[in-house]
Amino acid sequence: MNDTLVTLVGHVATQVDYKETPNGPSARFRFAVTPRYFDRRKEAWTDGTTSFYTVWARRTLAVNLAGSVAVGEPLVVHGRLRVREDPPDGEGHRWVSAEIDATAIGHDLNRGTAAFRRVVKTETPLMATQNAAVV
Repeated sequence: MNDTLVTLVGHVATQVDYKETPNGPSARFRFAVTPRYFDRRKEAWTDGTTSFYTVWARRTLAVNLAGSVAVGEPLVVHGRLRVREDPPDGEGHRWVSAEIDATAIGHDLNRGTAAFRRVVKTETPLMATQNAAVV
């Protein structure tokens, strides 16, 4: 298979949207990646243009993602890059979007610390137990 695998470093831009589907758990969020470069004329670090990606997670990764990630947190995302081009709208504008089908997601430890907790396999998904505790 000729997939384009990418690793992105950036920040969570939107809340994680978690759903139980007939094919199993699914989660998505928008991910902001802003490159930095040293501007020799200004003699200072400068931010480049921010790119936004929709990150998709499935099955166990989706469940763990929903219980672990919040808006603004720095992450490292690894997965398959998919570029979608929608047909032109009524005004002739074309829309292109980049999506990442994630195979691994983790906090960027260059920007903070994290405490790993191994998930114990149970019959009840993690999100269902958290929702039951809220009620």
